[in-house]
Amino acid sequence: MDFSARLLQKYLLIWLVLLSLAAYHWGALVSGSVLADWDPFISSKPYLPYLIAATMFAIGCMLPREEVRQVIHHWPRVLCGTAIQYSVMPALAWSVGHLWGMEGDQLVGVVMVGCVPGAMASNVLTLNARGNTSYSVGLTTAATLLSPLVVPLVLSLTLVSGKSIPASKVWEASYLLLLMVVLPVIAGHLLVIFMPKLESSARRAGPMVANLVILWIIAVIVGLNRGLLATRDVNVVSALLAINVMGYGAGYLSGWAFRFQEPLRRALTLEVGMQNAGLGATLATQLFPDRNGTAIAPALYTFGCMLTGSVLAQYWSGRARQVVVPVDESVADSIDEN
Repeated sequence: MDFSARLLQKYLLIWLVLLSLAAYHWGALVSGSVLADWDPFISSKPYLPYLIAATMFAIGCMLPREEVRQVIHHWPRVLCGTAIQYSVMPALAWSVGHLWGMEGDQLVGVVMVGCVPGAMASNVLTLNARGNTSYSVGLTTAATLLSPLVVPLVLSLTLVSGKSIPASKVWEASYLLLLMVVLPVIAGHLLVIFMPKLESSARRAGPMVANLVILWIIAVIVGLNRGLLATRDVNVVSALLAINVMGYGAGYLSGWAFRFQEPLRRALTLEVGMQNAGLGATLATQLFPDRNGTAIAPALYTFGCMLTGSVLAQYWSGRARQVVVPVDESVADSIDEN
């Protein structure tokens, strides 16, 4: 990974805040200039699916072949963790949404947060936390590939078979996830297998592309929802924080119940609590083009899980200075190279 990519990744949360602030205050920033009649964030809305597909293609190019083999070799453990994520997070999102008295767009957005697969950022934070990075990548890969089947199912269950969302929209999610997520990941991975000369270039450019696109997607969601975000709904923020923290707790306790070693527990904790909220926001805008409010919760969750995940990883990293925690060094090296 070159210096610029490392700089972007190291300060990702800061860039996320700065770009989102620019999206939120765009009108004031360009007032009276030649850009006053042009809003790049709102103009980018039709291209969100293509941006997600570009991110997933970059991720597919970066997936080490050894990681894919480990997913297959240790499939019971990987599927166990994936089952925990796809059961715990939707249940938490549904429960918190109703306990917090949400309905309509707010409820759908919160449930969407719980239904999407884990975020790729969890892999990097697992490495920082001295967790088992190989297991983290395996969980992310499995959850992503299963998303076209599982996400529509859990959406229909948590939203009471279309009471809050039409059934046709639920199954449209399967089609969108297949096009935006699964096929680009597979295409990217196959490209570097059949054209190995491109692998080193893809590994250098992949992190930069993935991070830049995710930053822009969240900024677009902020730009599309300036009016709604101006209300500063503390109820939504507190609900998302509760889902995030309880997700971490459920992940760690599940690892303890299954007698996983500490590095595996840390990987599962971060994978369960950190959701691919950028995907959730894009999916919400595609399923509900006339209801931008459904994308607010996933957009806000990106800030929350990045912040809390970084703090948790830093805490575990500090403890690792006192207690040596075994890490899959070969995987750590491969991630660092990315």
